[in-house]
Amino acid sequence: MVDFRRNVAILLALAVTVPLAACSGDAKPALSDPALAASAGPAAGPSSSAQPESTTAAGPATLSITPAAGKKNVPVSTEIGLEVGNGKVTSVKLTDAKGKAVAGKLRDDNSSWVPGKTLATKQTYTAEVTATADNGATTTSKTTFTTMGAPGRRTGTGLYLFDDHTYGVAMPVVVEFSPGIKKADRAAVQKRMFVETTPAQPGTWSWTSSGTAAFYRAPEYWSTGTTIKVRIAVGGLPTGKGIYGDKDRSATSKIGRKFEMKVDNKTKKMTVLQAGKVVKTMPVSLGKASTPSSSGAMVVMEKKAQTVFDTTDTDGASGYRTNIQYAQRLTWSGQYIHSAPWSTGAQGRTNVSHGCVNVSPSNARWLFDKTLVGDPVTVKGTGDKLDYGNGWTPWDVSWKKFAEGSALPVPADLG
Repeated sequence: MVDFRRNVAILLALAVTVPLAACSGDAKPALSDPALAASAGPAAGPSSSAQPESTTAAGPATLSITPAAGKKNVPVSTEIGLEVGNGKVTSVKLTDAKGKAVAGKLRDDNSSWVPGKTLATKQTYTAEVTATADNGATTTSKTTFTTMGAPGRRTGTGLYLFDDHTYGVAMPVVVEFSPGIKKADRAAVQKRMFVETTPAQPGTWSWTSSGTAAFYRAPEYWSTGTTIKVRIAVGGLPTGKGIYGDKDRSATSKIGRKFEMKVDNKTKKMTVLQAGKVVKTMPVSLGKASTPSSSGAMVVMEKKAQTVFDTTDTDGASGYRTNIQYAQRLTWSGQYIHSAPWSTGAQGRTNVSHGCVNVSPSNARWLFDKTLVGDPVTVKGTGDKLDYGNGWTPWDVSWKKFAEGSALPVPADLG
């Protein structure tokens, strides 16, 4: 199979004919492109519940805030930095030049207050912060600053999560960057990528080696019924070498029932489980020796009731063009689960595909009607190992290995 990782801007199509290789279908599904986070505050982000602990010393609170008064050309992603002594922050008000308030929230560590939306370019803002000491005395500081103009160069971003969608329990939060984020800049970017789960479940971000993608997952699959609220607050954020994030992106989604597909090359069978119980077993045919299927932990990335696999552009006279039904994408390089009426005689007996998981038309339709994007699929026993990043692969490594890809410290006891 040939690797077909695509750029962020590729749009999702329901059934299109494009040149692809091996068992490939068509291009990457489109990334969500919601409006900027509402002024009511971040879709997900720093919590306002935690406050800094008060000291026992008497006297007024000390307070220092940033940006500095009169500062110009401030990035529109700026936060109100806070340093407090002998007290806690009890109020933050940010207003534009017309006096209109901007909502926001304190970070969990109370190091700053994050506006709930990207600030406007070339605008003057005033922040007024009040800290209250243990004895009730208050201290107030103000700062006025002006934001920069529109940047000349931007990092393109995309979020593979959509409002009001329900996903499978293995659905990672997937963010892509073009160009990729360099290692030195990833921590600053990651600090602006907020995920909130209800009920609360721990998790972390992990970057691919190229910096073109970051995945967020928990140590275990999400609990059924979880709500995931995400804000990728990188609009106007410096991303390295004079480049700035293109815009904020956000989504709120839910996690559905637990539904798993396990494919074993030794038995040539797929075992389907729901809520941990086997509900169906079906014969499969995997990739032949010259085009083996990849073994690894994958996720259903895209579903198409009908599409066309076309490899004539890359394989020439040896290529093929075939109508496909009930296709479910597993990798960017073109590994799918799909209906294969031409191989029903081989299913359960021998491998004849170009790398895909072939199933009968009736089984393909049954699966297609049951699955969600984000459902986990594992394939084992083939002669090829799944490449990390070839699809949504964060479950193909251990939690420890996954956490090593975070640009920020991950608590050692997490998971």
